[in-house]
Amino acid sequence: MIDWHSHLLPEIDDGSPDVEESLALLRMEAEQGVDTVIATPHFFANDGSVEDFIERRQRSYERLKNAMPESFPNIVLGAEVRYYTGIGKLPELGKLCIGKSKLLLLEMPMEKWTDYTVRELAGIARSGSVKLILAHIERYLSMQSESTWERLYEAGITMQVNASFFTGFTTKRTALSYLSKGAIHLIGSDCHNTKYRPPKLGEAYKTIRRKFGDEFVNQINEYGEYLLKTK
Repeated sequence: MIDWHSHLLPEIDDGSPDVEESLALLRMEAEQGVDTVIATPHFFANDGSVEDFIERRQRSYERLKNAMPESFPNIVLGAEVRYYTGIGKLPELGKLCIGKSKLLLLEMPMEKWTDYTVRELAGIARSGSVKLILAHIERYLSMQSESTWERLYEAGITMQVNASFFTGFTTKRTALSYLSKGAIHLIGSDCHNTKYRPPKLGEAYKTIRRKFGDEFVNQINEYGEYLLKTK
């Protein structure tokens, strides 16, 4: 099982405050059956250069890696990149992709997106320079028109949702509906800490398995593994 969205690297963003908390988060992930965690600390272009971010991320990862038991999930480095107008022109954009893939996790603004924004996203996706993944799309569903989502899907953009979408009492039915029609591709925990925002992938997949069966869950995981290996 792959956790596609996490903030468990220590002391780099608003996620884990230290190595001890990071280890506790990884332990929880392992207990839920997660074997690969995509570490996606926030990247904001106005906070510093891509090079500086990559250096800070590597230092954080090495501190955690040195303290991890071998039995813990494998960590693949990435970023949750905050969208801004013109992001497609950032020369180092590819350096923020997940692992050795072309997958780029993009966080969108909490507002109705303009036509320019939608065209820019579609243009980036169709360029082939990176493969866009929109982070936690459940936050934006009601803000965008149906035609906006159709344009993004047609451009081949991958959609990620948080595990909480499947565990929430008021959102579970919607999440399962979107999953059944292929509108959700990847699931992440978006975990930040063990107390207020812990990983809940195990609970989410339990809900999915109960509704659609083991084979359906296997297909989700196989697709994720395929994406990670695609360069």
